[in-house]
Amino acid sequence: MTTLIGVQYENGCLIVADSRTTDHAGKIYSHPDVKKIEQRGPLLVSGSGEVLPCDILQHIWEPPQMTKADRANVYHYMVAKAMPSLRKCMSDNGFNFEEAKTDTRFQFLIAANGELFDIDDELSVSRNDYGFYGAGSGGPYALGALLAGKDAYEAMEIAAKATAFTAPPYIAKEQFKTL
Repeated sequence: MTTLIGVQYENGCLIVADSRTTDHAGKIYSHPDVKKIEQRGPLLVSGSGEVLPCDILQHIWEPPQMTKADRANVYHYMVAKAMPSLRKCMSDNGFNFEEAKTDTRFQFLIAANGELFDIDDELSVSRNDYGFYGAGSGGPYALGALLAGKDAYEAMEIAAKATAFTAPPYIAKEQFKTL
């Protein structure tokens, strides 16, 4: 399991991930090669939930490059270009969306040109007007902490106290808007 949080700023965004990886039975896996936030082309990507979708997102997918027009309307880029590309890559690499409808759960936080997007297990693109995002088993706890005024590190600490599936060290990466 995983805890991811995202914070949208005026000129960019921050994604923070914990370092705990577990299976459904609670067995803990840990290795320095396993990172929950990766740079993929123009995007900063992070994933929680089922391993196969996260591995494809973080290690196989080659997102479409962003044009100047895409940077002017990043939401459109995510819906019209990035998610169709990711859906094809996932299908090409063994992920079956039809079979997954009943049991597979995953959630991604993706930064594109300094803008954060919450991507669900159907690859729907969502945003909110308050700029805080939480994903994974500790996501609701961390999101509540952010909404209550805690900073990103404090929010992760609260999630780690609330669920055994969240643990330090916490990794943070920022992405800034460009013209």
